[in-house]
Amino acid sequence: MKLTEGSVRAFTEALASKSSVPGGGGACALAGSIGIALGDMVGEFTVGKKTYADVEEDVRALMERAQDLRSRLLAYVEKDAEAFEPLSKAYGMSKDDPERDAVMERCLKDAAAVPMEIMRLSCEAVELLRDFAAKGSRIMISDAATGAAMCRAAIAGAAMNVRVNTKLMKDRTYADTLDREVAERFTDYTKLADEVFASVYEA
Repeated sequence: MKLTEGSVRAFTEALASKSSVPGGGGACALAGSIGIALGDMVGEFTVGKKTYADVEEDVRALMERAQDLRSRLLAYVEKDAEAFEPLSKAYGMSKDDPERDAVMERCLKDAAAVPMEIMRLSCEAVELLRDFAAKGSRIMISDAATGAAMCRAAIAGAAMNVRVNTKLMKDRTYADTLDREVAERFTDYTKLADEVFASVYEA
């Protein structure tokens, strides 16, 4: 059974167990998915209300994008588990095996690609949550702020999961390219998430 098809209790028990999957990357993907789901909920309580008729079209567009993001982030819970297994096996290869370095490099790149995409999707989610907070029902925008906090955690955790793999890559040009994107996104989008949160918390 897929990780995302079981209960929340089963998922957290798997996280807490002596098993490498699900791990940090999958947890980040789930956090991002939950975060943007909260934004979509804000939309649900906004559309159809006369008070927000002038932004209804915008909010419906936000909701459509949010639903797509939620689905894609959930898919990365599974993809993270799939990417880690080959890397785990590569770590177990004999250091004398002439193919070990090439296998490790390929697996490291695959393992880094998943949290990199989780980070990109979570950054997009923060942008949507900013707009949900600005245009959504005033009685629900605390959920947009909470969603931004969830996505901030997803971004930070994904950054860590990319970095732990790029540190070990032999292809430093490729590694440095990923590291630069991670650093830029981390700086820009954790700041944005904090601004979204503060805009509601301090209002």
